[in-house]
Amino acid sequence: MNTLPRSITLNFRSDNVGTVSPEILRAVEAANRDPAASYGDDQYSAAVNRAFSTLFETEVAVFPVATGTAANALSLSCCARPWGAIYCHQEAHVHTSEAGATEFYSGGAKLLALPGADYQLDPATLRETLATAERGIRNRSQPDAVTITQATEYGTVYRLDGIAAIGAIARDAGLRFHMDGARFANALAKLDCTPADMTWRRGVDILSFGATKNGGMNADAIVVFDPDLVEPLSYRLRRAGQTWSKMRFAAAQLLAYVEDGLYLRLARRANALAARIGRELGALPGVELVAPVDANMLFVRMPDRAIEAIAAAGARYGRRRGGVIRLVTRFDMDEAEAEILLELVRGALD
Repeated sequence: MNTLPRSITLNFRSDNVGTVSPEILRAVEAANRDPAASYGDDQYSAAVNRAFSTLFETEVAVFPVATGTAANALSLSCCARPWGAIYCHQEAHVHTSEAGATEFYSGGAKLLALPGADYQLDPATLRETLATAERGIRNRSQPDAVTITQATEYGTVYRLDGIAAIGAIARDAGLRFHMDGARFANALAKLDCTPADMTWRRGVDILSFGATKNGGMNADAIVVFDPDLVEPLSYRLRRAGQTWSKMRFAAAQLLAYVEDGLYLRLARRANALAARIGRELGALPGVELVAPVDANMLFVRMPDRAIEAIAAAGARYGRRRGGVIRLVTRFDMDEAEAEILLELVRGALD
């Protein structure tokens, strides 16, 4: 049986297992030196709004939250009435992995899941669905919002024209447009565009901005572009227990995360490792990439003997139906981890 050196851990299970970046740890330590006002009235929280307004090239309101699920559910609760419909892809995280949080916090809004290639919501399908939505019929959920996951649950990234198309459909239909950006930085690094170009300039009204998966400690954020959503969201956050007493520690993390482009540097490293693994695995006989490798996740179908080889070496990974495994790379992953994984698969297939 293959064994790994003590210094090497083949943990491709998730980017949630990663360490906290040193820059963010230092920022938290700095915020701990003196007392500060509570519940977001501190200087760090004010600075977050200024920094993110500069980052997004427009005035925004930023609300730190503890988790991506909180960001998604509370964002969407402001976008949909209790009898409303929220359109998403059938593999969207809000639909498959959040235990009805959106339905709960919205008071009953219904997620309507639609198909689409590359695990992305298809603009044509969305348009056709809205055309038959039976507005005004009281025994039907009424169209209120659309949400996309960027990057998607299968690691694919919506291109700018696709986001713009969905944004235009949402605007014409009077729907709010939400983006689940749990891996926002990884998607942005792939597209090599500005945050503004990937969000409000394409019609996005509200964004779940992820940091935890990419070097953060325990802070994600809701970034609000539509000022009409700010006040209702502030009350919903309070009711949901997401207005933290010592908000400065969350704000300090977010400030450090975007300062000098740290979030993009971390994401680019994770993306590059995934691209390398995908490129080399995809060239092996009997190995199939289930989805394009756009960000830091790979979904791979391979012979059982290859999966057994990496499992025997102690590798951790996610399992999917049909012999597919999920491999997730991180900013803090060593190149040696990628090389060992590739060697194990090559050896099993020789």
